[in-house]
Order: sequence, then structure tokens, then C-alpha cells
Amino acid sequence: MGKWVYTFGDGKAEGSSGMRDLLGGKGANLAEMANLGLPVPPGFTITTEVCTHYYAHNRTYPNDLKEEVAAVLEKVGKLTGRLFGDAENPLLVSVRSGARASMPGMMDTVLNLGLNDVTVAALARSARDERFAFDSYRRFIQMYSNVVLGIDHHSFEDILETYKEAKGYILDTDLSAADWRRIVEDYKAKVAAESGKAFPQDPEAQLWGAIGAVFSSWMNQRAITYRRLNSIPESWGTAVNVQAMVFGNMGETSATGVAFTRNPSTGARELYGEFLVNAQGEDVVAGMRTPQNITEAARLAAHSDKPSMEKVMPAVYAEFCRVTELLERHYRDMQDLEFTVERGKLWMLQTRGGKRTAKAALRIAVEMANEGLVSQDEAVTRVDPAGLEQLLHPTIDPNAERKVLATGLPASPGAACGEIVFSADDAETLRSSGRRVILVRVETSPEDIHGMHAAEGILTTRGGMTSHAAVVARGMGKPCVSGAGSIRVNYAAGMMTAGGVTLNKGDIITIDGATGQVLQGKVAMLEPQLSREFATLMGWADRARRMAVRSNAETPADARVARQFGAEGIGLCRTEHMFFDGDRIVAVREMILADDEAGRRRALAKLLPMQRADFAELFTIMSGLPVTIRLLDPPLHEFLPHSDAEIAEVAAAMGASPEKLKRRAAELHEFNPMLGFRGVRLAIAYPEIAEMQARAIFEGAIEAGGKTGKPVTAEIMVPLVMTRAELDHVKERVVAMAEAVAKERGVRVPYQVGTMIELPRAALRAGDIARSAEFFSFGTNDLTQTTLGISRDDAASFLGPYAAKGILAGDPFVSLDEEGVGELVAIAAERGRATRPSLKLGICGEHGGDPASIRFCERAGLDYVSCSPFRVPIARLAAAQATLGAKAADEA
Repeated sequence: MGKWVYTFGDGKAEGSSGMRDLLGGKGANLAEMANLGLPVPPGFTITTEVCTHYYAHNRTYPNDLKEEVAAVLEKVGKLTGRLFGDAENPLLVSVRSGARASMPGMMDTVLNLGLNDVTVAALARSARDERFAFDSYRRFIQMYSNVVLGIDHHSFEDILETYKEAKGYILDTDLSAADWRRIVEDYKAKVAAESGKAFPQDPEAQLWGAIGAVFSSWMNQRAITYRRLNSIPESWGTAVNVQAMVFGNMGETSATGVAFTRNPSTGARELYGEFLVNAQGEDVVAGMRTPQNITEAARLAAHSDKPSMEKVMPAVYAEFCRVTELLERHYRDMQDLEFTVERGKLWMLQTRGGKRTAKAALRIAVEMANEGLVSQDEAVTRVDPAGLEQLLHPTIDPNAERKVLATGLPASPGAACGEIVFSADDAETLRSSGRRVILVRVETSPEDIHGMHAAEGILTTRGGMTSHAAVVARGMGKPCVSGAGSIRVNYAAGMMTAGGVTLNKGDIITIDGATGQVLQGKVAMLEPQLSREFATLMGWADRARRMAVRSNAETPADARVARQFGAEGIGLCRTEHMFFDGDRIVAVREMILADDEAGRRRALAKLLPMQRADFAELFTIMSGLPVTIRLLDPPLHEFLPHSDAEIAEVAAAMGASPEKLKRRAAELHEFNPMLGFRGVRLAIAYPEIAEMQARAIFEGAIEAGGKTGKPVTAEIMVPLVMTRAELDHVKERVVAMAEAVAKERGVRVPYQVGTMIELPRAALRAGDIARSAEFFSFGTNDLTQTTLGISRDDAASFLGPYAAKGILAGDPFVSLDEEGVGELVAIAAERGRATRPSLKLGICGEHGGDPASIRFCERAGLDYVSCSPFRVPIARLAAAQATLGAKAADEA
């Protein structure tokens, strides 16, 4: 008999924070808070192992689970002085999910469980408040019916709103006990009409219905989508937490709230959060009522006329501040807290590491290191490398004209511009066709997760700084304005009205997540400025990492950006990108149309000064850092026009015959150009191309060295090699050109000749190829295509189903396929260095900027990664984390 249930409460617990895998994050932290002696309502956690059993055994439970749950329910009842299901003194409970990774709002919760037509009267007597009791009962009917019975919650909202309108009520708090009694009867009638059955009255049946619904919610669509977006394995499962209810809706001395121990948008060391008097938890996060600020400073900053918790509940506020300080120091991280105040007593319902923007993560990590809470190395591990892209969000140009339509709350920083859409599905559809959208909702719910991911930014008319929209947007790094209450949204008509202006679906708006402004049209934006904390953390990361980080760049602008972001050289310069400009494309086409070598050399002579100037500028910008230049790679037909109209236009411009141009294009046409006449094959068929490029490299290096006074390190890379003989053939030409230029100029340029490993045969024959190659750079884009037999351009149609069915862990063009492609990389590294121990190894595909792939590169012993300029900071941080992770594993 296994142990399926762990209890907590009364200053002790059977679990602890170290048991996240078994108890989930929520259960582990409830246990930890109980062990710390904090006021936690007693309860128990049903483990993630039950979830695994549930799905492995056709959604059934272990045989002894019900007996174990009954025993711990009795124990919780004794701690509270109540009995579950008792008609006179009933124990009421909440049932909540709790996976090991935080998934806010993605799974289901039921509050006030145990209420029925009998126990509601007992609750009214014990609380001496009939209104509170029936308010709690109607909430339970709505939540249970939605979560367990599958009845749309809007059905109940419609009943309530219709009743309020008929009575002239505005707020839920306007309703009396008699009103709530009537609403309860209407709700039960709705359940009977929708389900064909009366609302369940047996508390035990209610409990197991709710437990089953929480386990089932692990596989609901929004949870599946969230896991996919955040790389959370399905196999983890969720725990279920059953906890004695405490009530924030017992009048003016009761409240409920959500808080962060530091500002999750900026990272400032200040208590940040919201609360509602006489409310339950879902009222805050769902945005049904606009919440109040916890601190007086926040209230003043928000220009709110509603009193802060600091003013209306000073004793509770003081106790809450003590608890927040204790929890942050205990966990050594910013905490996200949920709490309830029941008749003046504070109860802690949850603590977890708070989701934060990248800007906040940087500041929190650096300041906690400076405060001595964490080490500098630990601070480096606290920031998600992929999240650094948030720091590259543009901001509104302060000099731009702003036509302000409305102002809401600045819920998530950054600015975004796009077409208005009113549904998550529309956002996803338009995004897939390359259009930028702003998702506009009255309020978001977990069902909108896919649309929020697709949108550039999110705008809601209801909800506060801790609403679903705000929390999820910050986690995604999306700009968000919430609670823009002056905006009226009409979903049916596909329109919104703000500031006297009516806008329709498809109209353009801009949102400013820093100020909360909603602006009409497209507004000019500025590139972001990186903070002092960014520079500090990157300095710590650079000291920690082993691998170098280079950038893929072929234009001066890219090279300068790469240097600005800390690149330590260029790992891939694609020379073909230099050939498409103005006069160059004409010379390239002349070379392609030439009838013999002499004609090709005449055309290449026109390209030489242009290539030389290109390389000289790149070498100058890199100022002595290594630059890896790939010789011409794509098939020649890519440089030629294809349609008759284009051919006629180009022929006229070149003074060439359209027929000859058309004939040459037909000769170069290939059925599978990715595996055709390209790469090293061009250099072997037309060695004069490689010779011209080699001369341009060496002469450009000499020119740059003269300007900077620093010796240039040139790395000449031959693409698509499958045999050493191919490499030898091209290397011979490069070496001869190096000698010729040295003799002509009297300056010898240090250089290396290497190859891209992008074919499986090259990886397997790496030991032989390394006899000639002085470095390998793994071109993992093509290596993935040739290993998996998948075209990157055509894979979108089936990669989604493959990932959804668990056939592939994810997109292999985003994160390296470690089992297949990764094994080839490891084989090539091992065999190459067995031949040439000093062999330099790098990666230059898109995987060079992917944190998961960078961790693999660390394990494989590569010397550097190379990525696009704007991903250089991500790679620097990921490389440091990979090094620190490897050290920790060695020490374990």
C-alpha cells in the first residue's frame, strides 16, 4: 500500500518544499509554510502519483485512496472543530490543482465545497450572516457546475446580471440574503435544465467529482497549450490540494488578495499587490471587480480613491508584511502570494516563485546578490535566457504624437502595435498569416492562452495588475494594458468604442504597457536601452561561462549590433548575402552567364573590390576578434530571375539576350536544390569563385589590420563538405592565394581553413576530414534536414501533430534533436579531436541561440556558439548557465 495523501496544518506538515515532484508546487509550499508556523488553513495533498495512476488506469484511482482521504478529512475536521458533511457544523473545503511547475489559471479550482441546501443554513447560523452563506453557496454552484458538470459559467453570469438589472443593482455586494436565496434557486434550475439532473447534494460525491475534475483538467486544451508553450512535460501530472475553507466574503473585516514581495514588472523592492474587501479569491484574479491597492504608496501612485489595505486593516497589513519578508528570505526569491482575511485574521493560501518580466528578473537577481541572499553565480541562474528578448521590446517614442483613446493599468511593459481582434482564435489565425494583432477582450480567461501567445499585445477593459491577462502577459513578455474601463467592447458587432471613437476589427491601435495608454493608429517607437543590471549580470555570466559566443553577421549593421551585445567574433558570415545589392547582382549574373572561365574571371574581377571592402569593414568592426567567412554556398540559379517579365527586365538592364538568360536559368534549374549544385561543389566546378573570395578575404584583412593596428584572425569555411578530398581541393586554392597575396603585399595574414559539418557522412568521417580541417562549425540547420529527412520549409504541416502526439519532443529546427543530430555532433567532435586535438569546434545554425541546444553544446565540449546578433545576450547567459549546471552535476 503506497502513501497517496500528505497532510499539513497546525504548525506542521508531512511534506516540505523539497517534495515538489510528488506534492506539486502548491502542495509543497503549503507544507513548507505550515512547517514555518505560518497561518495556513489545514488540509491535505493528493500526490502527482495518483494523477499518473489516474491516466494509466482509464481514469480510475488506486484502490486504497478513498479510505486514505476519508481518514485525513477527519483529521482536518478535528483541527478546525468541524465535520465534513455534518448538517450542524459542516467542514467546507477548497479543491485546487498544483503541478510542480506553476501554471497560473490553466487548471481548475472549486471553492466552498460541502455546501448544500442543508449545510448552507448551518453556515448561516455559525457565521450569523445569512447573506454571506447564500453568496458562498451560489459561488459554489457556479464553480462546481462549470468545472465538474461542464456548464458554461456565462450561463450563471447571465442569470445574475439579468437579476441585478431588473433590481437596479450595480455591484454584487448590493444583493441581500433574500436576493442570493433567489439566485441560488435560479442557478439550481439552470443546472437541472442543462444537465437533466438536480445539483448534487451529497458532500462526498461533490468532493470526488471535484478531485476528478482537477485531475482531468491536466489534459484540458488550455493546460496542454500552456505546457507546449512552456516546455512542461505531460508526464509530470498534477497534485490535488484539499484545504479547509476560510472566507474573505464575511463582511467588511474580511478580504482576499494577491501580492508579490517585489514589483514583478520592474523588480523594485516594494510590496506589490491588490485585495478586495468582502470577496473571494476568484474575484481578484478574474477581474470581476476592480481591486484596491495593498500599500498606501501604491494607491497614491495609481491615483485611486479606494482605500488601501494599509489604511483599512492596519494590524492585518503589519502581520502580512512580516510574513512576506519571512517568506522571501526563506525561499531567497521573489514570492507570489495569495491570502484571505477572515474577520480580521490573516490566512496564507499560497506562496510560489513569482512570474516576472525579464527586466524585473534582472533587477531582482542582481539586487538579491548584492543583498547577500544569493551568490553571483546563483543570480546568473535566476534569469531565463529566452526571456531576455523582452528587453528588446520597443517603447513609444516620447516625441511621437499620441492620440490617446483610453488609459488603463500598465500591466506588462513594452509597446505593441497591430490590428484589433476580439477573439483568441482570430489572433492565432491572423498571426499564422504573418499579420500583427492586438487581442482586445473585456477580460481574458485561460481559454485565451493561444490567442495571447499569438498577439503582439493584450488589452482588457476589466481586471487589475494581478488579473489573468496581466500575469500571463508578463510571463510571456507581452505588453499588456488591463482595466481600461472607459472602453466598450461589442463582440457581436466586432467593434470597440473609446474616447468617442469607434474602431472595428482590423483597425490599428498601439498599446503602451509602461503607461497604460491605448493609442489610435500606429505610433513611432524607439529601440530599448539596456539597464545597469543587465550589464552587471552579463559580466557575472561572462566570468562563469566556458564557451565563447559569436554572432552570425554579414552586414556592418549586424556586426555592430553583435559587438554592442557582447559577441566575441563572427561565427558565420554568409558571403552570398553580399551579392544581391545593386551593381553586385549584375556582376554575379554576368559571371553566371559567362561562356568560359575567362568570362567568369572578368565578372569576378568586378566583384573583387566589393567583396574586399565588405570583408575589410567586418574585420575592422570586429577589431582583432575572429571572423569565420563561409565561401559561396547557395546554388547559382538563386541569383537569376525566373518569370518571363523578370528575365526581360534583367536582360535589358544587362544588355544581354533574354533567350540566353532564360536558357541558362533552365540549365541551372534543380529538382532538389538543397542537395544540389551548391557549397563546395561550386568551388570545385568553378575554382575561380573561391579564389576571388580568398583574395578578397586576405586583402581585406590586411587593410583592416592597417586601420586597427590589431592582427586579423580570418577563418575560411568551406560549406557542405562530405569528403576530405573535396576540402583538400578547395584548401589548396586558398593556400595558394594566401601565398600570392603575402608575396604581393609583403604581409602575411594568419588564417585557418575549416569546414561546416552539415551532412551525416561528414560527421561520421570527421576523423579523416580533420586531417585537413583546422576547425569544424556545425551547420545544424542543414544537418537537421539531412539527418531527419525533413525540409525546414515544408515541415510546418506535420511537425505540430508530431509534437502533439509525442513523436517528437518539439520542433527540431528550434531545439536540437539531441538523440539523432546531437549524436552526430558528438561523434564528429570526438573523432575530429582524436585526429587533431586542437580542433576548434563551434555551432552556427539557429540552434546557437537556443538555451536548450546551448546546454547540449556545453556537454559536447564545443568551443563556441554563434547566433543572430539579437540573440547574443541570450546565448551568453545560457552558456553561463550551462557551465554552472555542468559544474553542479560534477559536484553532485
